[in-house]
Amino acid sequence: MDDASRRQVRGRVVLADDDILLREGLASLCQRAGYEVAGQAGDAERLLELVHEERPDIAVVDIRMPPDHSTEGLKAARTIRERHPGTGILVLSAFVEVEDALELLAGGRGVGYLLKSRVTVVDEFIEALDRVGKGGAVVDPSLVHELFTAQRRDDPLSRLSSREREVLALMAEGRSNAGIGRRLWVTEGTVEKHVRSILGKLGLTEDTDDHRRVLAVLTFLESR
Repeated sequence: MDDASRRQVRGRVVLADDDILLREGLASLCQRAGYEVAGQAGDAERLLELVHEERPDIAVVDIRMPPDHSTEGLKAARTIRERHPGTGILVLSAFVEVEDALELLAGGRGVGYLLKSRVTVVDEFIEALDRVGKGGAVVDPSLVHELFTAQRRDDPLSRLSSREREVLALMAEGRSNAGIGRRLWVTEGTVEKHVRSILGKLGLTEDTDDHRRVLAVLTFLESR
């Protein structure tokens, strides 16, 4: 490759996927975008050999590869990060696998997680390669949605109305029902109704009212 050609190369990549048609398609996309494809692998073992031999800027890795089609790609990505920390890693997955994605993204800079369906949006795929190659992180929008959905699903305060959240926040400040009423410009009776609703929605239906108020406040503080 001459000097002019080298200046046009955006980076060097290796591609790992046991689906040869997808792999060839990725290679074509990368080459058309100005990346040099330094090698291709159909399994994790060959991927590690290629990274060691070629020292690419980025490794594009299928999360599930032979022989077991479980998490061989993820394990290989972890090994690459340990042995070649300067190599960016873009993992592709057919499905949103939250735990695997979080483990990968916890690795720090130069890492990404994309669904394979995102590859068909060529500009997004190339942008992801660019960002990972420059040390950035890429997270598939579907994963972000899944994480936020899980957070809302697990958040005990998600069942409360906005007014009930206000009341609970003032309870956490140590205010009495009368004090909350003065702060919100409502009657003490209205506050009492809100408090009963809060305790019920949080599943705090036993013991004394004072004890339940404490538990409600603790739930509020733990969710912040």
